[in-house]
Amino acid sequence: MNLHSGARAAALSQRLQGQSVSQAIASLTRLFPGGVVFSTSFGTEDQVITHHIAAHQLPVQLFTLDTGRLFPETYATWASTLASYPVSIRSYAPDAEALQAYVTEHGPDAFYQSPELRKACCAVRKVEPLQKALQGFEVWITGVRAEHSPTRNDLQLVEWDEGNQIFKFNPLLHWTTEEVMAYLKQHHVPYNPLTEKGFVSIGCQPCTRAIRPGEDFRAGRWWWEDNSKKECGLHVRQS
Repeated sequence: MNLHSGARAAALSQRLQGQSVSQAIASLTRLFPGGVVFSTSFGTEDQVITHHIAAHQLPVQLFTLDTGRLFPETYATWASTLASYPVSIRSYAPDAEALQAYVTEHGPDAFYQSPELRKACCAVRKVEPLQKALQGFEVWITGVRAEHSPTRNDLQLVEWDEGNQIFKFNPLLHWTTEEVMAYLKQHHVPYNPLTEKGFVSIGCQPCTRAIRPGEDFRAGRWWWEDNSKKECGLHVRQS
């Protein structure tokens, strides 16, 4: 890790500690004018953050990664979000040639065959478009929460993302699922109807299922793989 950037991330975490979501985002937009971007997948956490940005008219660029294999309900949530808020959401799609090459060589559902092919699919559909979306920005706002995965328990409010060379701000890091849902309902924020059907972590349709009672939060993502290493490559920490 870049020690200077790591120290700056720690200082930013300290500075934002105790501020509300909207206050913290506003602080970052003043510290990094024109340099704050938010990635939304239209999950419950992202809808909370979108509401904060829109309600307070914060100067943050919103974007989403359209992998081409999202649920119809996700596209519907995208549409209802645009209808509910005066925001613009930039769409980033996979590189057509890279995707064509992957599908031609491995087939449309090769991600079921091995972790390597699944990660390669995620790289084409998500990681590479993300890198394009983050270019030119200094702070990346995410909906990551500590409850999402054991690998996220020790995350900080602000982290330095070495791979993308950007500060990553996790405003809902210590929110519980109950707090997220209560906020959505209190403020009448549109959210994905699949949430009410046991889908707690919603990604691409072929790689997401509802979880069963007692299962881990991430059990519904890439359920055929080792439960301890289920990340798509968007939120990878460098030690």
